[in-house]
Formats: sequence, structure tokens, C-alpha cells
Amino acid sequence: MNSLHGKVALITGASRGIGAEIALALARNGVRVVVNYVQNQPAADLVCAEILKFEGECVAVKADISDPTEVELLFAKALSHFGSIELLINNAGILLFKEIADITDREFDRIVDINFKSVFYTLREAATKLSDNGRVVTISSTVTSMMLPKYGAYAATKAAIEQLTRVFAREMGMRGITANIVSPGPVDTELFRTGKTLQDIERMKQMSALGRLGEVDDIAQVILFLASDAARWVNGQNIRVNGGII
Repeated sequence: MNSLHGKVALITGASRGIGAEIALALARNGVRVVVNYVQNQPAADLVCAEILKFEGECVAVKADISDPTEVELLFAKALSHFGSIELLINNAGILLFKEIADITDREFDRIVDINFKSVFYTLREAATKLSDNGRVVTISSTVTSMMLPKYGAYAATKAAIEQLTRVFAREMGMRGITANIVSPGPVDTELFRTGKTLQDIERMKQMSALGRLGEVDDIAQVILFLASDAARWVNGQNIRVNGGII
């Protein structure tokens, strides 16, 4: 992963879970990291503190990426601090585990704002702010290819960002920028466990051919590959990291 050394990664929703692990994995490979968060500054500061322990470079930036003005400021602060952005990891998102009939208008608007609109805003900024030959990775979900009850609104927002990312890959190709999607299966995070019973979790664990939940490092390692020069010919693809669920 020598090709990553010295590059700058902007990671949305990087204060915990998969985002935090991605930040740590990239930093261990010499990437300078912008840890975006919206509320949990102590958690974001802990991620940066961990990176500083192995002499990495990190800055935590607060921004609500469902707000286009704050997305503009996020990119501006990243550029002001590090001078360039070579990697954009669209990781931020929320989970709504609820049957379609029971979802309120407010809940639907919120998941669309955070999961879908935010990626549109970051891609729009990246179109002019990302360095030539940069990399974009959008975190989606394996549920877009399944018909799982209670995942309707969540799956819809993830399917939408997959298509945005594919089109972005086509639009940015002449600048050498690649854009790919990573679709995890069930990963053992606080977000995944939200609203689920132990029976729900066990059932989803057994759906994997490997009989376990994913770990955050399982996802981070694939991000490392896509961010590196080893993946320079991988573009517009959706990589399912799910232990063989489908």
C-alpha cells in the first residue's frame, strides 16, 4: 500500500464503527485523515488520538453532511488543513429498521436526507475539489439485493447512492478518478444492532456462508484496496463484502 502514503482522505461519519476503522486502516498506511462527525466530538477526537499514537496525521471536522452548506465548509476545511483531497469515503448513514407501513413522514425524510442527499452533496463537491486520479468509495449495503422486511426505506436510499456513484464514475473518468461501491453484509456495529432482537441478530448471522457477522476490519481492508493504485482499473463496481450471503 505504498501508493497511499501522503494522500489525504475525507471520511464521512468516521467517529465510530466502520468509518472509524477505515480511518485507522488508512492512517496506518500513511494516509492523512479528515474524520468527519456531526455530534460525537469525543469519539472523533479518540480516533484522531489513536492515529497520532503511530505518528499519523488527523483532523476532526464537525459537519452535518445532510446540509449542502456544511458540506462545502467540510471540503474547505479539509483543503485548508491538508492542501488537497485524494480520497473520499462516503460512509455516514443511519439505519431505519421498520416496516414500510409504520414509517412516518419525518422518519422517511430524515433517512433520505442523511443517507441519500448527503452523498449527492459530497459527490458534487468532489467533482471540483477532488484531485485528479483520486478515489471515491461509497458504502452501500447488501440489503439492496435482498427483500428483507423492515429494510425498505434503508435499502431504497442505499440503492440510490449506488446509482449516483456509478454515474459519477463515468463523469469523472477522464480525470483518472475512480468511484466504486462497497456493500457490506451484517457487520457487528452499534448501528447494525439498533432496533434488533437477539433472535434477529442470530438469524442474520446464520445467513452468511461463514456463519458469522462481519467485523469492521473486514470492510476496511477492502477500502484499502480500492483506495490504492492496485485498484486503478476497478471503476464503477459494487463489491459485496458479506461472507457469502448472496
